[in-house]
Amino acid sequence: MARLGVNIDHVATLRQARGGTDPDPLAAAILVELAGADGLVVHLREDRRHIQDKDLQLLREIVRTKLDLEMAADEAMAKIALTVKPDLVTLVPEKRQELTTEGGLDAVGHKDRVQTIVAMLHDGGIPVSLFVEPDLNQIKAAHKISADFIELHTGRYANATRSKEADAEFEAITQAAKLAYKLGMGVNAGHGLNYRNVKRLTHIPEIVEYNIGHSIIARAVLVGLDQAVKEMKALLS
Repeated sequence: MARLGVNIDHVATLRQARGGTDPDPLAAAILVELAGADGLVVHLREDRRHIQDKDLQLLREIVRTKLDLEMAADEAMAKIALTVKPDLVTLVPEKRQELTTEGGLDAVGHKDRVQTIVAMLHDGGIPVSLFVEPDLNQIKAAHKISADFIELHTGRYANATRSKEADAEFEAITQAAKLAYKLGMGVNAGHGLNYRNVKRLTHIPEIVEYNIGHSIIARAVLVGLDQAVKEMKALLS
């Protein structure tokens, strides 16, 4: 069965909206693990719009499964990661104006910069994943950069409004996953996945982990975090 990483950024977003202490992302992390999730995902953004440095430090102390830190490919963030020591760093593109990550990291166009950050993290004993589009050139570039994993950006698949478009994106994800696996990289997937569209992707055996946030937290508002996580885990079985 594929693993489930739950992104709890939106719990912190709700807290930051009022500037208080509730809801607490740490409490959410505990509940997510107790519900059977295989890991926690947080994105420490440059503007600190949701997850804060203190959250990250405390999460490192309490997470017992896997802590995946999403971050921009820059040295300041790399230094934070080297101090906190997450189980995995996922390098993602980042723009201040975006509501959420809008696409994959351009490993082809920014090869030298990304390779420098990957080398820094590897020197600190931290494995690295690159969040990339399901494009074969990006997969090859990730391999040359020495990424340990790739996380396939599933946004276009998730947002497809026509079956023909969804089929084309599913095929692109399938081929990208196969190539990454052949090159010796682990394959994760995420972005825009929900309770309706994720099941089809489980037919791609090379994908070993799905990182999902918004749909789980949104579902949790209605049925509770424990139930929301368990429902998603069931879909991945």
